Amino acid sequence: MLVRRVLTVLGAVTALLGTVPASPAPAAAAPVRIMPLGDSITAGPGCWRAYLWDQLRRGGHTNIDFVGTQRGGGCAVPHDGDHEGHGGYLATGIANQNLLPPWLSAARPDIVLMHLGTNDVWSALSPTAILAAYSKLVDQMRASNPAMTVLVAQIIPMRPGGCPDCAQRVVALNRAIPGWAAGKSTARSRIVVVDQWTGFDPGADTNDGVHPVDSGFRKMAARWRPAVAAALGRAAAGVSRAGG
Repeated sequence: MLVRRVLTVLGAVTALLGTVPASPAPAAAAPVRIMPLGDSITAGPGCWRAYLWDQLRRGGHTNIDFVGTQRGGGCAVPHDGDHEGHGGYLATGIANQNLLPPWLSAARPDIVLMHLGTNDVWSALSPTAILAAYSKLVDQMRASNPAMTVLVAQIIPMRPGGCPDCAQRVVALNRAIPGWAAGKSTARSRIVVVDQWTGFDPGADTNDGVHPVDSGFRKMAARWRPAVAAALGRAAAGVSRAGG
């Protein structure tokens, strides 16, 4: 009789435990959304994006999502092909025409990788005008996401035929970028300067003095990678994500 009672009690306890819902599994962290923003050097084929994606994934940064309203680029390395590269666009044109806000609204990036200014330099616009455009674009990024991290490139060298002054104009712009970035950066929304100029040979690393070939794209990816990895580390710590 005692054995039966014990078995009955155990059966009741087991049944009761079976009705207790299991604790829900913790929600997976949303991927960090990264927008490559630029002109044709970013757009097509823009293979620095592919190499960067591959290097980040191989380095353990798997919870990432490249975003943008544009797709693809024709690179052989498998990668997330979303981006915001627009061939022929000027930083000043994007700013003056307010093209960026709808792109941001569609892509909702946490981090922007900006290599812009090549076409502005080619058009003989001053560093002051280009940096004013940069400032407006950053303001629009922060309106979209107050905790935006912006990685701004000192752009690759130029040596195109028909523009003998372009090389020095790039030098002048790149020289002005760090001071601008220091004044525009905030604790919540950092601006990080990435040197894409040093070590890049427009003779060997482009096909026309402007647009990179494979060696140039590999150099660009190698320059972006440590800065992006550091930004991802801050995002994982909740520092640079919206609401973080």
